[in-house]
Amino acid sequence: MADTLRIGTRGSRLALWQAEFVAERLRAAHPGLEVSVETYRTTGDRDRATPLARLPGVGFFVKELEQALLEGAIDLAVHSLKDVPTRVPDGLAVGAAVPERDDARDCLVTPAGLALEELPEGAVVGTSSPRRRAMLAALAASRYGSRRDPAVGQAGRPDLAFVDLRGNVETRLRKLADGVCDATVLAAAGLVRLGSMDARAVPLKPEVVLPAAGQGALGLEHRADDAPVRRRITALDHEPSRRAVVAERAVLARLEAGCRTPIGVLGRVEADGRLHLEAWLLAPDGSRGIRRGETSAGDAAEAGVRLAEAMLADGAADLMRLEA
Repeated sequence: MADTLRIGTRGSRLALWQAEFVAERLRAAHPGLEVSVETYRTTGDRDRATPLARLPGVGFFVKELEQALLEGAIDLAVHSLKDVPTRVPDGLAVGAAVPERDDARDCLVTPAGLALEELPEGAVVGTSSPRRRAMLAALAASRYGSRRDPAVGQAGRPDLAFVDLRGNVETRLRKLADGVCDATVLAAAGLVRLGSMDARAVPLKPEVVLPAAGQGALGLEHRADDAPVRRRITALDHEPSRRAVVAERAVLARLEAGCRTPIGVLGRVEADGRLHLEAWLLAPDGSRGIRRGETSAGDAAEAGVRLAEAMLADGAADLMRLEA
């Protein structure tokens, strides 16, 4: 077994933090192992103007890293798991080991640290995420809106306006401070990892904004036939986190949902070992939605498929045809 391991990552500060986090734990788990980190610029990094929902194809933040793996230039790619499509290229594997997940929630971020119900009428929210747009349009304080979705059970926010906001965490925070928008939504895990979780950020309960599948978790991708790397990364595995994200990604895979789909999925493993899984699929404007849950003590992937099948029986395929 070689005594070196090359990690590939994007070059953003958050991506580098994540890669170094993995590198440090691999060094600790395998004394004498030399771990290096190399950066790559992905399609999503090169084009920061086009909204993600309008970029062609999938895997905007992972394709170049996957190509480097296939070419043997690196041994392991470290991703934000939510960026990794459920279909990975032949010859690659992801999910054999998942480090302990950080906070999966989204945060509403405003200069004054306002809660969702405190946003002024007509507030402009900066986000390029179809999921976040749809959920924010569907949910908020009961003093707004006359529209009600039976799957939601709360009043909507037809008053909110949206503007596309691309870039890394620091870029989006700077644009918020510059007045490009009144609020934005960022993953709590990224804010914590960068030391930016402060009074500006108000966590959003999953009942209000359900996170993206895999949010807060790291995706470790390697060549499928590279048994030495696979064995090494198992030292970083946190079984409850892995079970949760395997189930979440199984929902997306069965629905054939991608980054353009306004869907949130969240799994959690309780102390008794039972997996609780919830998914929420919406129309792009938040006017309609399907929200279902599943509890299982068995196989995580099978639980995800069952939940997706239940959503398909409720009309998920028709709702997905409305994708923007």
